[in-house]
Amino acid sequence: MQHAVVLADDWLTARRDLLKAEKELTRIRDRVARQRLALPWVRVEKEYVFDTPEGPRTLADLFDGRSQLLVQHFMFAPGWKEGCPSCSYMADHTDGMNKHLAHHDVTMIAVSRAPLVEIDRYRERMGWQFKWVSSIGNSFNYDFRVSFTPEEVASGDIDYNFGEWRETGEEWPGVSAFYKDEAGDVFRTYSTYGRGVEVMMGTYAMLDIAPKGRNESEGMDWLRRHDHYE
Repeated sequence: MQHAVVLADDWLTARRDLLKAEKELTRIRDRVARQRLALPWVRVEKEYVFDTPEGPRTLADLFDGRSQLLVQHFMFAPGWKEGCPSCSYMADHTDGMNKHLAHHDVTMIAVSRAPLVEIDRYRERMGWQFKWVSSIGNSFNYDFRVSFTPEEVASGDIDYNFGEWRETGEEWPGVSAFYKDEAGDVFRTYSTYGRGVEVMMGTYAMLDIAPKGRNESEGMDWLRRHDHYE
């Protein structure tokens, strides 16, 4: 994109016009956040048990003594040599956030269908510290519509992102939020899929203010796992 080069006063006028749009976006974002907080909850009735480094743990156990839990649905199926590049990009932001989330009564983890030994091998390679557990022995991924059976994939019609999805595949990304009350009951409060998972991609927020923006020709074709950059 070619950009005009102008005098400082002209730039300031253009920047003030943009600021009006940015403030309106902020107001919209705040309004949507209030609507999100008002979303009704649904009790999680199923007893999910996950493989963790500490042994089998229920969903309620994963809160780790806090009342709120955020889950990255990380695309990593059994037999994959490595995790999804875009999910890895998301996960690159987790360790820094966790230091602050933990002090705001929030635990954040990742969940994948890959067996724990494969998860641990990849996590060690990537240098991550956050908790990452396996749902290989339960239906968690399927129930939360981030994993799909071979029959669903073959049908060409999967129920992802709260409706029909134009593409098929066995694994898709997502982020879900849960609350645990004093009685130990767990509630699903929110889930987001598709481009909604950009909520974890803080790097994108910085690229959005860089001179070239995201500078993507075909989606995230530029992206690599962080140990694959030259």
